[in-house]
This record gives sequence, C-alpha cells and structure tokens, in this order.
Amino acid sequence: MRRAVVGLACAGLLLAGCADDEPASGGPAPSASSSSPGSTAPAPSREPEPEPEPEPGATPPPWLGTRVLPERADGFGEVRPTPPALRERAFTLPDALPALPGSGFASRVADPAPARVVERSTWEAGCPVAADDLAWVRVTFRGFDGERHTGELLLASEWAEPMVTVFRDLWDADFPLEELRITRSDELDVPPTGDGNNSGAFVCRAVTGGTSYSEHAYGRAIDLNPFQNPYARDDVVVPELASAWLDRDRDLPGMVRPDDVVVRAFARIGWQWGGDYQSLKDYQHFSSTGG
Repeated sequence: MRRAVVGLACAGLLLAGCADDEPASGGPAPSASSSSPGSTAPAPSREPEPEPEPEPGATPPPWLGTRVLPERADGFGEVRPTPPALRERAFTLPDALPALPGSGFASRVADPAPARVVERSTWEAGCPVAADDLAWVRVTFRGFDGERHTGELLLASEWAEPMVTVFRDLWDADFPLEELRITRSDELDVPPTGDGNNSGAFVCRAVTGGTSYSEHAYGRAIDLNPFQNPYARDDVVVPELASAWLDRDRDLPGMVRPDDVVVRAFARIGWQWGGDYQSLKDYQHFSSTGG
C-alpha cells in the first residue's frame, strides 16, 4: 500500500561547485611560523581553541533516513519513542535547487509547470489534476540554521500566487523549515523510517489511512515541517518517530501553533489548518477546502 509521504531525510544538492580562490601573485606568502630577522627563538605556540558544542538538535544524526521500522498491517511503520537526537530537531538539509538571486525574500512562478519538473514529481496519468494545471513555485525560506534557502512547490495554478504571499509572511516571521522540495514518485513506496521532514504540496496519493484522493493530489494542500507537526489519529502517528512533538505545550522553532503567524498567513488566503480538526490532529497540514 502507498503510504502518506512526509519526505525523506536527505535531498541531493544540485548546485555547481565553485573554484577555489586564486592565490595572490608575486610568489608565496611568508610562512606564519617564519622567524623575523634577528629573532633567536620561535614564537610560543598557542593551544587551539576548542570547537563550540552544537546546539541540541542542530546536527542531523548519521542514521537519519536509514533505519527501517517494522511495518504494521495498515502499511504504516511501528510507532516508537522519539530518539533523543530528534527531540529538539532543528537542522536544515542542503537545498535541492540553485539559490534564487538576492539576499531577501524572492520567488519565481512558472505556470504551467515545465514538463521536466512534473516528470520528477508523483504526477501520472489518472491523477485528479492535469499536469497543465500545476504551477512550479520557487521561494526562499529561513532554515533552522538562520540562513537563506531556496525551495520549491508544485501547486494547482490558481494557488501559486497566493502561496507566494504566504511564504513571504513566513520569511518575514523567521519561521524555519528543514527542507522544501517536490516529492518524487519513488518516495511513495519506500520502507518507513519515521523520521522524514520534507515540506511539500502536490503528491498524487490517497488520504492518510483511506482510499480517496488526498487534497495534495489536487495541488491544493501543503504540509509544513511534518516532524515538528505530526499527524495523529488513534494509534497512528506520522512520522512514526515524532510522538514527542505531539506535546503542543512545547514551544520550539518550526512548530505551528493555534492562531500563530503561520495559521494567520494561510487564513488570509482562505486555507484551513489541520490542527483544528476534531476527530484527528494534522498539525502539519493546510488546505483550501479544509480536507
């Protein structure tokens, strides 16, 4: 069965490498350990400064995305306690796209989405939205590292420009994301690791725990930081290792809270938050229809 996709732990970096700086002309610079004229002894050496300890949760654990969970009869992974390394998860993975120009918020919309972009998504013939009705939206976003990043979304064309205004609001509010990229078709059937955290919009799949198409399959829903904002219904938690984040009294970066800047930004374009659902909680989820 195809599982709800919350993103893989890693994304390939597509940026081209840069050449090293050229050395200055005129020959090599004097060695830092060279004695000055007339000196009789080398300068005393200094102990290297110790490297500062990273903030809790600021570094991805080396096993991220590799430890497969036992699969349940319903196709989800076994729900397990949140590992200590992910209890204060606050890192951002490398971007999958070249950076948009500038130093502040920037966006680009291609409508319809280029064929090469649709081809690397989950779209296929039979999906409930035509490929020509999807737009490719690139935006800048804040990472948990405080840096400027560039991500992408596939959305129903009518929501492309409104979504740009939402991400401008998130940028202005310094709301951080771990990664923002298009879900690939091969990700739909990967074994569950329970630790993915990709934010994304279009995914041609069924609703979580059901058989009808999700609002994501129409390009009119988006999930933000699924690990910090899990889905929960009865004994189902997605991602399966994110149970610690169901404690909504915690106040950590990347969490969506009632009536916060994120909820208000989506409300301004008429989208509803899954954290307001009564029969379940889908803290990561926003949609134009409330579904």
